[in-house]
Amino acid sequence: MEEEVSLNSRKALWPNYSPPAELVFTHGVGSELFSESGEAYLDFLSGIAVTSFGHSHPHLNEALKQQADKVWHVSNLFRIPEAEVLATRLVQESFADNVFFANSGAEAVEAGLKAIRGYHAARGDNKRTRIIGFSDSFHGRTMATVAAAGNKSHMQNFVPGDQGFDHIEWGNLEALKNVISDSTAGIILEPVQGEGGIRPVTQKFLASIRELCDEHGVLLMFDEVQCGIGRTGHLFAHQHYGINPDVMALAKGLGGGFPIGACLSTEEVGSSMVVGTHGSTFGGNPLATAVGNAVMDLLLEDGTLENVIEKGKYLNGELERLKVEHNDLLDSVHGLGLMIGVKCKMPCSDLALSLRDNYLLVGQSGSNMVRLLPPLNVGQSELEKAISIFEQTLKKISR
Repeated sequence: MEEEVSLNSRKALWPNYSPPAELVFTHGVGSELFSESGEAYLDFLSGIAVTSFGHSHPHLNEALKQQADKVWHVSNLFRIPEAEVLATRLVQESFADNVFFANSGAEAVEAGLKAIRGYHAARGDNKRTRIIGFSDSFHGRTMATVAAAGNKSHMQNFVPGDQGFDHIEWGNLEALKNVISDSTAGIILEPVQGEGGIRPVTQKFLASIRELCDEHGVLLMFDEVQCGIGRTGHLFAHQHYGINPDVMALAKGLGGGFPIGACLSTEEVGSSMVVGTHGSTFGGNPLATAVGNAVMDLLLEDGTLENVIEKGKYLNGELERLKVEHNDLLDSVHGLGLMIGVKCKMPCSDLALSLRDNYLLVGQSGSNMVRLLPPLNVGQSELEKAISIFEQTLKKISR
């Protein structure tokens, strides 16, 4: 007889994730999550850059509740006013002319990759199918997005061959020049690498990529699933550099915790995606786009992005101080705005666990790095508390 599975057992789930912490949160308010036993944890992970305005934000809650009382889903066979409004706002605030809505970051990236190839096919250039990606990238866990990032361990057993993707070392301009050919359709990159170690692209490298794309008729796509939506202190991370893409993927913080993805593009690219070329049953549904509009309300309020820059400078500066004081444990501090990584000399997993034991939630990233992604509206007192926990934790480890 099969072992009976209780209704709250992890045995009913695929085992594809590392065993989660034995923590269950019952509710959250602002930058705090509360456990079953009532303990408050300072959340500087934000669901991996998802809960952009913390937990239970009244404006987001009200938007969701109001829409839930009206209509949840109608399909793309009918107009969805909430989606049209959100798309218009994204266009007004960006390089883009049009938007495709999806349900996740991976879906948004897939749509962009498909649109890149579709753009060239629509112009009769069917040989342009290859897309260039970079080492240490992360674009999602679907087969195409895994292939775009080129991580061999993620591709193994699932993605045969290169699937039309070429990969070069992050920051290596000469390698990029050598790989571009008349079969290259596009280039995809994260302006700030997330899983790869919170690494912002340099101004020179990004400008050179844009020039190469223009010179060779290649489209440029930015994956801003993690670094977009105000996370770096600009609405979109590439705005730090003054360089626009042709295609951009968004998700995570756009829904403040509600699943939504978006692929933005220029008219030239978007117009190639004619009827029947792509679609999504749930993409752009009334609930998701109502919440997305509420997130945009908060993002575009006076002072929101300035707060991200100001608080990011403070957090970065304090972490730099701790790095100097504990140079036996910490190596360097990286990032933009409130997307910060601390490279460790000790195992980053040990530091993250110790911080959690002291009620500070952080993430981890490539290159042995602890990742801090607090809500965009985090308060000064919460930052000071986080730094205090960080400092006391390091002191305890050093003993």
